[in-house]
Amino acid sequence: MPKDIAKPPKLGNDIITHPRSYKRGHQLGLHAHAQAQLLYVATGLVNVTTPIGRFLVPPQRAVWIPPMIEHSVDALTDIEMRSIYIEPSWLKQHSNYSRLKDVYVIEVNSLLRELILATYNERASQERIHLTVNLALNELSQAKDATTFLPMPIDARAKKVAQLALDDIQSSRDFEQICYEANASSRTITRLFNKEVKLSFREWRQRARIMNALELLEDRNKSIKQIASKLGFSSTASFTHAFKEVIGVTPTEFSSPT
Repeated sequence: MPKDIAKPPKLGNDIITHPRSYKRGHQLGLHAHAQAQLLYVATGLVNVTTPIGRFLVPPQRAVWIPPMIEHSVDALTDIEMRSIYIEPSWLKQHSNYSRLKDVYVIEVNSLLRELILATYNERASQERIHLTVNLALNELSQAKDATTFLPMPIDARAKKVAQLALDDIQSSRDFEQICYEANASSRTITRLFNKEVKLSFREWRQRARIMNALELLEDRNKSIKQIASKLGFSSTASFTHAFKEVIGVTPTEFSSPT
C-alpha cells in the first residue's frame, strides 16, 4: 500500500487543476493519488521518482502518473508546477484509456502546452475544461516517450552497479571495475541490464550522464564547456554529440527559449 494517499486541493469535480510554486530543494515525499495526474513544469526542473525509475521533467516535458502509483517529487530548481488531476471514472470513458495505464514522460509540443495552460482559465466552464482535457489526453497518448526517463534495475546486484555509476558523475571507473566493487560478474550485469531496463549498461550510463547535464544546464552561470568537463567528457564536441544522441537536440538548442 502507498505510504500516503494525497488528496487534491478540492473535491467534487472530475477534473481539478492545481498550480504550485516550490523553491529549489523542496521535496514531496513518497505518495500516491486516487486520481490520475498530469504533472507539467512551466518553469524549472523536477525529478519524479517511481518504482520503475526516475523521470527528469524540465519545461519541455511532462509526466503522466496513473491513479494509485507511488511517486516522489524533488524540486531541483525553483519551479512553477501545473498539475491536472483526473478522476478514474472520467478517465475510463476516454477513447485512449488503454494507452494511459502506464507512467511515462513525454515531450510537450506547442499544442499540448497550450491545452494544459488553457485548463487554468478561471472563467472556463466545466464543459470547456472537459473538452480541453479530452484533447490533451488525445495528444498525450500519442506523444513520443522522451528520453529523460532513467529506468532502474530490480535485481539487487544490478541496482548496486547502477547506484555506483550514479555516484561516479565523471564516469572515472570503467564497467569492469564497477562490477568488481559490486561483487558481480560483468556478464551477469550485462544480462540483467538488457533484461530489466532494456538498455545496455553503456547506453544506460550515457543517459544518466545526460540527465545530470540537464540539471547542470539550469545553472546559467555554467558554460557548455564547464558542464562537459564536470561530467567527464573529453571535449565539448563529444558532450554535444552524446547529448544530441539522447535528447535529440544540442545542449544550446535545449536551453534556448521556445
